[in-house]
Amino acid sequence: MIKNEKINEPDAHYDQLYTYEDYLNFSFDDSVEIIRGKIFRMSPAPGTAHQKISRNFGGLLYNHLKGKRCQYSVAPFDVILPVKGKDFMHSDRVVKPDLVVVCNPDYIKEKGCFGVPDWIIEILSPHTTKKDLQDKFDLYEESGVNEYWIVEPRNKTVEVFILEEGTYRRVTAYVIDDLIPCYTLPELTIDLREIFEDEPDVTA
Repeated sequence: MIKNEKINEPDAHYDQLYTYEDYLNFSFDDSVEIIRGKIFRMSPAPGTAHQKISRNFGGLLYNHLKGKRCQYSVAPFDVILPVKGKDFMHSDRVVKPDLVVVCNPDYIKEKGCFGVPDWIIEILSPHTTKKDLQDKFDLYEESGVNEYWIVEPRNKTVEVFILEEGTYRRVTAYVIDDLIPCYTLPELTIDLREIFEDEPDVTA
């Protein structure tokens, strides 16, 4: 929690645990996520580099997935991850990935994705590094997200992780001149020059 910043939270506190049912009743000034019941504030509005990277990924996914079974969404988009033995209203896992690919259309509802996405991409920023590298990494691994990409705008790299027997295997860290094969979409290869093109040297 960032100190000395006011947030409108009339009936919620950071030392309590919450569910998706609580989430629907939040009236925070800022967007939040719930990870294992704990509230995490979203970072300030993404910077230019972050937005351009998200847009470039989105454009490639739009062109590739148009008319196909798999769907993609970009933040802000709620993903309510399942918890064994609980319905979705009592899930304590509500996240807003930067980009998400879901290949089961039954998971997509009006209010978001209710189920485990096939592929998640998170774009790091100074305010989200720990959350994306640790908290969300562990959450996605435990929840069964098959493919997780972590994009580092400042270094122009992408780390790829694939779920194998319930544990993420790090494939490698790709750099700007690389082509990345997509495990979720085997017919798609991402040219990182298209992702990082014209990206200014600014903080994401």
